[in-house]
Amino acid sequence: MTEVNVDTQGNMAVRFYHIEANTPKAPQGAGQSALDQLSDLAKEAAQRAGPDEIWKRVVKSYPTTTHTHTIEYRIGSEEQLKKIFTSAQSAFESGRGGILKVE
Repeated sequence: MTEVNVDTQGNMAVRFYHIEANTPKAPQGAGQSALDQLSDLAKEAAQRAGPDEIWKRVVKSYPTTTHTHTIEYRIGSEEQLKKIFTSAQSAFESGRGGILKVE
């Protein structure tokens, strides 16, 4: 998981994060092609299940897993997450806000 946390002067913080599946690696490459093929088949089956697959959902138990003053957004790719970080960093350093569209 990769995340970007933005804290504000208010009482809320925002967390943007991207989660990637943990793909196992065979020791010293032995059987790696079988693991890769199994992973591909699992992804294909998940895509057939529809856009709302259970494995893509994030389940939170407030406030156990997240502070109640935190707003969270799951981002589709690490590249989008990096754009958010760059935009937030630029706004912080310049003291000026801006608009960022992540698609």
